Order: sequence, then structure tokens, then C-alpha cells
Amino acid sequence: MRNARTILGIIRKRGAEGKSLDQIYRMLFNPELYIAAYAKIGSNKGAMTKGVTDETVDGMSHKKIHDIISLLRNERYKFSPARRIYIKKKNGKMRPLGLPTWSDKLLQEVMRMILEAYYEPQFSQFSHGFRPQRGCHTALTVIAKTWTASTWFIEGDIKGCFDNIDHEILLHILREQIKDNRFIRLIEKLLYSGYMEEWKCHKTWSGTPQGGIISPLLSNIYLNKLDQYV
Repeated sequence: MRNARTILGIIRKRGAEGKSLDQIYRMLFNPELYIAAYAKIGSNKGAMTKGVTDETVDGMSHKKIHDIISLLRNERYKFSPARRIYIKKKNGKMRPLGLPTWSDKLLQEVMRMILEAYYEPQFSQFSHGFRPQRGCHTALTVIAKTWTASTWFIEGDIKGCFDNIDHEILLHILREQIKDNRFIRLIEKLLYSGYMEEWKCHKTWSGTPQGGIISPLLSNIYLNKLDQYV
């Protein structure tokens, strides 16, 4: 059984070479990826936060991993609705945040690791948001070194970006390079899993889940088309 680093290295190479990605759903059957995912998110503060069930990182075990894999083999894994809470933004407004169950968090992280390995080599060098070893400071460093004589810049903001991503367009973008219908269907299940607010379940027809581990990456995949156009 291949270890997580080897698997992700193979995927990263295909992404760098611009080759399509197929037969990746079966990679979700490898327990090594879940152990690597647990190492990344198990110590996070949110690991002890409950979703719509009482499940947290405290219930983590090899049996839990095998239970998830068993459901995935027959495409019977179902994402639970995220528990919605609201947190205050700097401007005083409230932002919705979805809290997935622990099993969903773990599987999302495995999916995120796979997709990040593939798409990261393809992203624009000018993109800095929600990327490894990149962020506001790297963006400012590029600006400071490149546009030394500039005296003004244009700032833009995509209002409600995460909430308004079109599911069908996102899935179409993913299908362009991911030639594995089972993996696409799994992402589709996640997108339409909905959220629970005041113990009422609401369906989601657009957007990526606020608070979802995989959401920033899905948004970057979506917005990469805009980067290419610009």
C-alpha cells in the first residue's frame, strides 16, 4: 500500500504536466491518506467542535477510518448538513459558518489534499489567497518589488464569494480535468449537503460551505478561470 506522500507526489506530477486525473476515487480507500489528514487537522481547535452530531476528534480510530472507506466503496457515504452558526466580522456584520461532523471534516481533508496536489501547480503565480506558503504578506512582497513606481492600486471584492459559486459551473470546471465520475459525484454530494440552522435543514443550491475544509480550494479552482481570463 502506497503512503500518502507517494500518492500525492504522483498526483502533483500529473497536475504539473497538465495531464487529466482519473481513477482517483479508489485512492479514497487508502487508510494512509486519512492518517495523514488526521495529522493535519486533528490538533486544530475546531476538531473538538461538534457538527449536527456529537462526533468529534475524540472518537477517532482506525475503525472510524475503515467505516468511512466501507461506505465510500459502495458510494453510500452521505455528508451530513453542516451546523450553521454566525460569527461577527470586523465591520460588525455577521458571517455564517458551517460546522461539519468529524467524519465529514476528515474526508473533506483527504479530498482537499488530493485536489490541492493536482491543481496547485496549475494556479497563477499571481494568486496568493488560501494557498500553501502564500498569503497577504507574499502578495505585498511581490507588489513592493514589482511596482516600485506605482502610486495607486485598484481594490476589488467579490461580494459573498463562497455563497454564490455556481455548483454546475464548478462541477463543469472539475470535469474538464478530472475523469472520474465517482469522485465528481462525491463532490456534488458535498455541495448539495445543505446546512442545519435552529434544527431545521436547509438545502444549498449554490456556494461552497462556509467553514468547510475544502471550500477555499474549490473557490480557487473556480476563480482560476477568472485569473486565466484576466
